[in-house]
Amino acid sequence: MAKDTVPPMLEISGIRKSFGGVHALKGGSLSLQPGEVHALVGENGAGKSTLIKIIAGIQRPDEGKIVLDGRKVEIASGSDALRLGFSFIHQELNLVPYFNASENIFLGRRYPTNALGLIDRRELERRSAACLAQLDVELPLRQPVSRLSRGQQSMIAIARAFADEARLYVMDEPTASLTDHEIRNLFAVIEKLRARGKTILYVSHRLDEIFELCDRVTVMKDGETVAVTDIADTDPRSLIKLMIGRNLVDNFPESKSSPAEEILCVEGLDRGKGRPVSFTLRAGEILGVAGLVGSGRSSLLKALGGAIRPRGGEISLLGKRYSPSSPLAAIHAGVLLVPEERRQHGLVLRRGIAENIALPNLRSLSRWAIFVDRRKELETAKASAESVRLKASSMRQAVGELSGGNQQKVVFAKWIPRDAKVLLLDEPTRGVDVGARYEIYKIVRDMAARGAGIILASSDLGEVLGLADRVMVMREGGVEAILDARGLDQESVLAQCYGKGSE
Repeated sequence: MAKDTVPPMLEISGIRKSFGGVHALKGGSLSLQPGEVHALVGENGAGKSTLIKIIAGIQRPDEGKIVLDGRKVEIASGSDALRLGFSFIHQELNLVPYFNASENIFLGRRYPTNALGLIDRRELERRSAACLAQLDVELPLRQPVSRLSRGQQSMIAIARAFADEARLYVMDEPTASLTDHEIRNLFAVIEKLRARGKTILYVSHRLDEIFELCDRVTVMKDGETVAVTDIADTDPRSLIKLMIGRNLVDNFPESKSSPAEEILCVEGLDRGKGRPVSFTLRAGEILGVAGLVGSGRSSLLKALGGAIRPRGGEISLLGKRYSPSSPLAAIHAGVLLVPEERRQHGLVLRRGIAENIALPNLRSLSRWAIFVDRRKELETAKASAESVRLKASSMRQAVGELSGGNQQKVVFAKWIPRDAKVLLLDEPTRGVDVGARYEIYKIVRDMAARGAGIILASSDLGEVLGLADRVMVMREGGVEAILDARGLDQESVLAQCYGKGSE
């Protein structure tokens, strides 16, 4: 029997969901066949995350029908979804930081026990190692996950999806923090699952992954399903137009700046791990930072942004000694950081959008340095939100209610009112759709044109090469090379990342 004549494994239709009068889903639908890898795409705020949460039992639909194997089902909780054979890799890792890797992999499941009814730690570690082995990954199972790198934490969250045999695997931005090697391992696992007749729902803003992996694609826009097509019958340009309602002529906006005088000088900066780092940054320049996971990109930006105290070295900003004792000191000096971990380090999730944008700008929004001018706060928030094309019901909406991509936009929007001398961007477009990503690139270009020096650390080499004037490659904590971005290709950068640039 041909695949297109096989009854759907899972069929979702007429799904509606509102939050305080805002329609997150206005009739969303999705049909998944057995043994297919099905892409789900759309702008941030299109309804993808809400639909996934309904499948996971995290949220209940206001209307609509879910049919599994021809039978209507209710998914009222995460345990219901698990019982039905659904497994999830969520965009937000949802790990317990003080639990170790094994405890997190089997979180929410029954831990193996011994004859005394106590947790059998040896068996738990054996099963966890088996889950990680599917991904060709080894990592310390007994360490609290808070001590592991973001990439290692991502592999734990992915391995958790393979702790039980499932029928449907839902993967929401699973490659966001992975190295190229880890991505290839994950893709190999997906191919094995497909060969065994498993169904994968794959959500990603990386269109190259979708065209490599997937059989069909569902496109969502403004809470509705607007198209379903075979991957073979479409192309990236057509998908982008369906998602955002317009064509993107170029992936990156034209540069408006010409690097001028030196604004930042770093000499022998020692963060306690790896080699000391030395480099310079000019006003109006975008310095891309490339490197494998663990190469030291994030720790460098944290040291410059006052989030960690370096052990040695010297930094000068505009010719004066710069040694921030805290992120607040860095902000006052005009060095602004967009952190990699938005939920932990960039946002107050229970507070509204306007309050989050106001936090680093309270001095300019206060009357007599005591009372916050709420009207001015709201006006500033609206202007910043419009700059990043934020989608929300209002500026008072809690940030925790937003999609991951819109949360990232709020982090970025906080710095729009500031007069940035140096802007530190750590994975600034992770989880952001192609349309909004272009808008963020325009903001980066505009800030560089106004004279800010930009340091952009990203695992997306296309992003680094598309924006940067120079590329600083980091390896084992130090600087491997600093290259002119003109004419530079990804293969050359990767060779430097692996320490093979001179071979």
